[in-house]
Order: sequence, then structure tokens, then C-alpha cells
Amino acid sequence: MNKAGDRSAVLPGEWLGMLGGGQLGRMFCHAAQSLGYKVAVLDPDNQSPAGAVADLHIQAAYDDTAALAQLAARCKAVTTEFENVPALSLDSLAQTCLTRPGAHAVAVVQDRIREKAFLDSSGVPVAPHRAVETNDDIAGLPDALFPGILKAARLGYDGKGQVRVASREDTLQAFQDLGAEPCVLEALLPLQREISVVLARGADGATVVYPSATNEHRDGILAVSSVDAAQADDDITRQAQAATLRIAQALDYVGVMCVEFFVLQDGSLVANEIAPRPHNSGHYTLNASVASQFEQQARATAGMPLADTGSLCSVVMLNLLGDLWFEPGASTVREPDWASVLAVPGAQLHLYGKAEARRGRKMGHVNVLGRTLVQARERAGQVAAALGLPFEG
Repeated sequence: MNKAGDRSAVLPGEWLGMLGGGQLGRMFCHAAQSLGYKVAVLDPDNQSPAGAVADLHIQAAYDDTAALAQLAARCKAVTTEFENVPALSLDSLAQTCLTRPGAHAVAVVQDRIREKAFLDSSGVPVAPHRAVETNDDIAGLPDALFPGILKAARLGYDGKGQVRVASREDTLQAFQDLGAEPCVLEALLPLQREISVVLARGADGATVVYPSATNEHRDGILAVSSVDAAQADDDITRQAQAATLRIAQALDYVGVMCVEFFVLQDGSLVANEIAPRPHNSGHYTLNASVASQFEQQARATAGMPLADTGSLCSVVMLNLLGDLWFEPGASTVREPDWASVLAVPGAQLHLYGKAEARRGRKMGHVNVLGRTLVQARERAGQVAAALGLPFEG
């Protein structure tokens, strides 16, 4: 049922399902509904952003048997907005409805050890690494992996579950701090920049790829993504897109996925992580592309033809964290100056409808458009100044 060759199509007016109620699910709902679909969201939070806009919110845990049965009975096809949904839940749904992506693909990227092995087997370069599952593994680590970064094999995101280490002693302490659960130690590499590629693969195996975004992080969380419409097809982009396509084919993937890559100082490329879903760095597509990553997700889930990924303009995406709602050094909550943001030409504000602002919580983003990347960055600097965000124009 869930092979890429399955051409079953869900027509507008019918139901699509979403596991997960966060902002990615919310933007999926908007895109699917604009195409004429009804959307049922399964999420345990009664204030979930996606549940608030869905046609049906099934409030239950992701492994709730009765809730999964209800979702499968209502929807012909189901997708997910985050990789840590139980693969067993996708397996359960797949007995009676289409799941896109399938449980196998999600299970591979839920575990960094398994993900690294998969990338190696697919011929996609990765950073030198070793699995760390016991204290004894640390004693046998090669010197070449230091300095490195120890990453929890499961449930890590936005810099969580990651510790920089300079020695075996550091690694032993970090391993204990991470609960002595399975980890991966990766060597730190001389980075030039990070890029990401968002791809959509249909049920018929057809594939479309967006221009790569150049990403800037702060404290392990994506802060800025930039796309230069005039430089959308350079050699590095072509290499990254080809590697992403190879990954999608090897996973027999159906849906939207993102692969993050490191571009090293010598110009070589290594894969960092796979996200089996739309990605923060692809939010620029909401305003700067012919069709957004969320429209692609809806089309791929439904088994409909994929859309055009062409760029309309250059763009800078600024991530908005909950810190913006707090006075510096204080606990007082206040609303950011949205009027000044919206006064900047080309600024497109997207807020996620979250009930409470918390430091480090993703609350929204601003896409800042320009005829050129220089113009987009100049305008993004104005938006950042209005919000008190650090930004180098």
C-alpha cells in the first residue's frame, strides 16, 4: 500500500490526516484546505496550533489505538509533521490507509546511529563518527574524532541532546549527562557554511526540488535562512540536490523531506541530518516560491501531481522565538512591534497561534522578499532592528 508506485489518489473534498499538532501541521492544514481537502489532526494537546485550524482535532496520544483507528477510518492518507511520532503508529495506520512517508523511512531517521549507517550505505558522505552505547565504547574512540560533538541517538532537536567534547574524559561525562543512552560522536569539521535542500517525492516516484537555503544558527536553533534566486543552480546546490534525491529514492520516500548539509572549507559536502517532513529552512517557500513546501506535502500525501518549485524572488527567513515577547533581563511578557515589521517592504509575517510565549520556543517567522538577495538582506536588517534581533546585513 505504501510503495512509491502506488498511484491511489485522494481527491479534493476528501480527508487527509496529520500526526502532530505543531506549527508544521498548522501550515499543512492551511495548504491542504486551500486545495479543497478536509484535515483531521491527531495530537494530545488541546491547544495545539494545528488542532485549532483543522476540520477535526482528535485529542489523544500518538500511540492511542482507538484514536489511530478513528483517524484511519476518516482519512484515506495520513502524513506527519515530526520525526519522533512512533513508527509503530504509522505501521498501524498503514494497515487501512496510506501513510506518507512510510514507517520504514521515519524509523531510519529517528535514530542517528541508524541514520548514519543508512547515509553511508547510500554513498552520501557524512562526518567521521562512531556509535557510543556503553562506557567501553568511549575507551576505544579514535583520536581523530576529537574535538567532536556527542549527540543523543534519539529525540534530539534544535541543539538539544548535543554536547561538545574535547577528550574521552569529556565524552564520558557528557554520555552520563545524556542519560547513558545510545549516542553518536561526530568529529567537528572546518565548516564554510550550512545549507539545506527540501525535496518532494510523489507516489509515482516523480520528484521536485527547491533551491537550497543557506542557514545560520544561534544556540543550536535555526535563526536565518537565505535563498538567492539568481544563484539557485550552482555546483554545490546541484551536488546537494543529487544527494537528497539519492536519499529519497533509497528510502522509497513519499512526501516532503529536508536534508541538512555542511559545506566544508575545501568545498566538499557532507550530510548532517535528514528530516522526514517540511523543515524550518523551507518556510521561505510560503512567499518566495510558486508553491510552498506545505502544498507539496498535501499533494504528495494525496497522491496528486507535484507543483512547481520555481523561485519568485530572493528571500531571507527570520525565525521568531519566544524570547522576543520578553523584555531583556525581565520576565514581563509584551507583544513585539509588529507594526514596524509590517512597515518594511517585502516583509511577510507568519505567526503560529501558540497560546504561550516561552524562551526558545518557535513562535513564528518573517519572510523578507527582495528582487535581489542584497535587497532582501537590507530589508531583513530593518525587520531585525525593529524586533531587537541580531542580524548581519
